[in-house]
Amino acid sequence: MAHLFDFNYSNPTQIVFGTHSFAKLGELIPPEARVLLLYGGGSIKRNGVYEQVTQALAGRRIVEFAGVEPNPTLETLEQAVALVREQGVDFILGVGGGSVSDGAKFIACAALYDGDGWDIVSGQHVPRLALPVGIVLTLPATGSESNVGAVVTKRATQQKKVFYVPPARPRFAILNPQVMASLPDRQLENGIVDAFVHVCEQYLTYPVGALVQDGYAEAVMKALKTLADTFDQRHDNAWRQNLMWAANQALCGVIGVGVPQDWITHRIAVELTALWGIDHGRTLSIVQPWLLRELIEPKRAKLEQLGRHVFGLAAPSAEDTIAAIEAFYRSLRMPLHLREAGITEPDAADRVWQAVQAHGNAALGTHAEVDAVKTERIVRAACA
Repeated sequence: MAHLFDFNYSNPTQIVFGTHSFAKLGELIPPEARVLLLYGGGSIKRNGVYEQVTQALAGRRIVEFAGVEPNPTLETLEQAVALVREQGVDFILGVGGGSVSDGAKFIACAALYDGDGWDIVSGQHVPRLALPVGIVLTLPATGSESNVGAVVTKRATQQKKVFYVPPARPRFAILNPQVMASLPDRQLENGIVDAFVHVCEQYLTYPVGALVQDGYAEAVMKALKTLADTFDQRHDNAWRQNLMWAANQALCGVIGVGVPQDWITHRIAVELTALWGIDHGRTLSIVQPWLLRELIEPKRAKLEQLGRHVFGLAAPSAEDTIAAIEAFYRSLRMPLHLREAGITEPDAADRVWQAVQAHGNAALGTHAEVDAVKTERIVRAACA
C-alpha cells in the first residue's frame, strides 16, 4: 500500500537573515516589553554581538542573565526563571546557539508554571502558555531558533532529555552570518555534523515516495557535504551564510513532514554528553555509523539512495555509503568511537548502557524494530 502523507505543518517563526539583520531588533520586540537578555559564557561581549544587540534595543528595559552552559542545565535555567519572576520580565531574548535557544524556551514556559520545572522537560506538564521568545543566533547547528524542540540536562541525576513546547516557538530569529567570524573551527565542524545527522534522522528510514521531502533532505545534505569539502573557505561570508541557512533548514520541520522518522542516534548520543560533557555533534558522529551498521538491512534502500544522491557514488551499496559518511566525518576531524573523544574508562560502555536503560531508551521500536539487544550492540560497538 502506498504511503499516505498525514501532517499539519506551520512554522510562524520570522527569519530575518543577513548582515544588517540586527537593525530589525527594535521593530521585532514591543517597545514596552521588559526583556530578559539571555546568553552563555560571555563570548558575545568579546565578538561585538552584545554591543550591537544592546544598541538596537537602546531605551528598552533589559534584565541580563549570563552563564547558560553549552548543554543547559535545569539548575542554571531555574535561576533565570526566578529572575524573570522577580523582575517582571515579559519577553525572552536568547543570544547564542542552540543551548541558549533551548534555555530560552524552557524559561518562557517555566516562568508561567508553579510546579517543578523538570515536569516540563519530562513531559509531566504540557505548557499551554509561554512568554514570547526571540533569538539572535550566533552558532548555527541545531535549528532550535525556529522549531519547538529543546534539550535540558538535570545535573543532579545526569539526565538529558528532549522536550517539545509549541507555545515557546521563537517569534523571530535573527540570522547574521557575520557573527560566525569569531567561532573556532571545532564549533563549525560540530555544526556541520549536527545538521547533517538532523537530516539523516528524518531521511534514513525506508522509501515512501516522498519526492519533495527526499529531494529537500538531499539538497541540504549535499550543501553540508560541500561545506565540509570547502572548509578552507570558512572565513568567507558566502560559506558562513550557507552553513547558517543549511543548519536552520535541517530542523525547521519541513523535511520530516508526513514521512517516517528515526531519532535513535540522538536518543543514545545524549547519554555521552550527560556522562562526560562531550560536544553534541561529536556524540552523533560516534554513535551514528555503528547504528547504521546494526540496522543496515531495514535502512539499506535509503542508504543506497543517500550514497547516490548526496555522495555521488555510481552504484553504492549500503556499506559504501556508511564508509562515505565516516570519511565525511573524518574530514571534519570528528571522532568515530568513544575512545577517540578521550574517554578510555574500561567500564564506559557499561555506564552508557545503564543510562540508556534507566532513561527508557533500551527498546526504541521504530521501523527497524530496535529492541534492547540491538540497542546494546550499538552502544557497545561505539563505546566498548
